[in-house]
Amino acid sequence: MRRVLPILHVLGLVVLIFAFTMLLPLAVAFIWQDAALYAYDEAFLITFTSGLLTWLFTRHKKRELQTRDGFLLVVLVWAVLPAFASLPLLFHLPDLSFTDAYFETASGLTTTGATVLVGLDALPPSINLWRHLLNWLGGMGIIVLAVAILPMLGIGGRQLFKAETPGPMKDSKLTPRIADTAKSLWLVYAGITLACILALKVAGMSWFDAICHAFAAMGLGGFSTHDASVGFFNSPAIEAVLIVFMLLAAMNFATHFLAYRSRSLKAYRGDPEVLPMLALVVVSCIGCALYIWQAGTYDSYWTALRHVSFNLVSLATDCGFASIDFNQWPIFVPLWMLFLSCITVSSGSTGGGIKMIRSLLMFKQGQRELQRQIHPSAVLPIKLGGMAVSNQVAFAVQVFVMLYVNSIFALTMVLVASGLDFLTSFSAIIACINNAGPGLNQVGPATNYSVLTDFQTWVCTFAMVLGRLELMTVFVLFTRTFWRA
Repeated sequence: MRRVLPILHVLGLVVLIFAFTMLLPLAVAFIWQDAALYAYDEAFLITFTSGLLTWLFTRHKKRELQTRDGFLLVVLVWAVLPAFASLPLLFHLPDLSFTDAYFETASGLTTTGATVLVGLDALPPSINLWRHLLNWLGGMGIIVLAVAILPMLGIGGRQLFKAETPGPMKDSKLTPRIADTAKSLWLVYAGITLACILALKVAGMSWFDAICHAFAAMGLGGFSTHDASVGFFNSPAIEAVLIVFMLLAAMNFATHFLAYRSRSLKAYRGDPEVLPMLALVVVSCIGCALYIWQAGTYDSYWTALRHVSFNLVSLATDCGFASIDFNQWPIFVPLWMLFLSCITVSSGSTGGGIKMIRSLLMFKQGQRELQRQIHPSAVLPIKLGGMAVSNQVAFAVQVFVMLYVNSIFALTMVLVASGLDFLTSFSAIIACINNAGPGLNQVGPATNYSVLTDFQTWVCTFAMVLGRLELMTVFVLFTRTFWRA
């Protein structure tokens, strides 16, 4: 218990900070006098009081966090915050179960974009704004935001940042102090978000829709204010804007920061993930559009290219917007899009999955092993971006991919055993563990996850959190070594 109390102290502070994020939708509800006005009063009071009491009761146990503390705290934060985030939904929608409310807010904070709600067009503006704000906050990580604040209160944040930041390059630093690093990332994140809002407004969205969809696009969360998602607008201009910003959000934000600081595009050329990611997406769009055009799905290749480009980029970047029911396309294309959701986005982006850098390392590792079959004694280092990658990193990537594949298989079998058909089960787990949003069949873009039972919903919720924290952060808690004194 002594080990847990300092962690609860920081957790209380994070919850306390999180309570203030509810003031934005509360202000919107007050200004517009929408139907959810009083939902935020109680939600804010409960969240603020819970965080404050937890922080006060454990204030004498505060200390510098160690590595294992960071792992446990991150998991607790991502498990606890959705519960508090669900309060406005539960107060405004009394028929909504806690299971569905928790799923919705966990989907928002993990930037998955899977939803159980229907009638989004009729929801109060403040509720829709709250859902999209969760996407935006979860995009860079509520922990990274806290890292910029906690040092001012005497609580170090390096272990938190290492535990939450995605990708195998966690030890690289942009600035000497971890708080400065977090602030720099948030500055870039907020700046690109503002640009996205303005671009969507120019493309034809209202200010409210532009803000909500920019939040979702930059967080790669995929929530929308309409049941038909981006298909509601039926606008090539809006789709083109979102494609650009989804791709930007799928890149490493450290690279964006370095490009901004140097006022040069050289940072993108030096990033080993950017060109492979863009090449894979472009070739996939051209090829898949040709495939469904020849299959007779669309009369015009350009129409096919438009719809494939938007929906493929959306799923490949793990965003989850949809402009059309791609569940009706020849099955090869949706399955290829799901595969891309596993490998496309960069480390340090707001997306999920294996990430491009791990995919490249696995490919190069495979090449090295094939060469060793011919030259067993040769020294064959793996290089990425002109730099040698240690065997320790290569082995860690292999372990991650093994856990990733096994987790997908195990969770899929759990859903199949619960009575769900295989395609729905498999695509739901892929979409949730990659934080990609829509799956296929019963959870396709024309439907949502409300068709699942409570048990199936909790399985998918676990998959979302597991994917968001990149497996290792969660699985390390189940080892004996972690709990030994």
